[in-house]
Amino acid sequence: MQDGSPIIIRRGTTAEIIDLRHEILRTGLPRELAYFDGDDEPTTIHMVAERAGKIVGCATMLQRRWEQRPAWQLRGMAVKPALRGMGIGSKLLNDIERLAIARKFSKQFWANARTPAVKFYQDHGWTVVSEEFMIEHAGPHVKIQKRLAPRMNTDEHR
Repeated sequence: MQDGSPIIIRRGTTAEIIDLRHEILRTGLPRELAYFDGDDEPTTIHMVAERAGKIVGCATMLQRRWEQRPAWQLRGMAVKPALRGMGIGSKLLNDIERLAIARKFSKQFWANARTPAVKFYQDHGWTVVSEEFMIEHAGPHVKIQKRLAPRMNTDEHR
């Protein structure tokens, strides 16, 4: 997929991200397991990375409580394996965080991160706050969190 086409990060829909989630996050399982609780709530935001008309990355943020306070939960983040290491995940995460700051709902983020992805999140300012645990159909995870701060230049990631 190294065709030189630009990566476009934009808002997406549940329907647009299901195939990628199924391929990456629910490999070999029934497709319906790629649908997550809250996907279609009005406050849920899906972001996609698109290249040459194909969805190559995705991330979702939902309004969920963290330690009894309003927070955003990051879920379903995935990037096509052949395109990892090109900054797509970083761009998705930066745009999700920028949108969260603009929404003024909460500056708190949390997620259940797959153990192999923890370093990626730590490199982006997230902190591990739990021991490893298992999620059925998804494998070993840890809880991570990040408190967002307003950015001086919102275009710094482009």
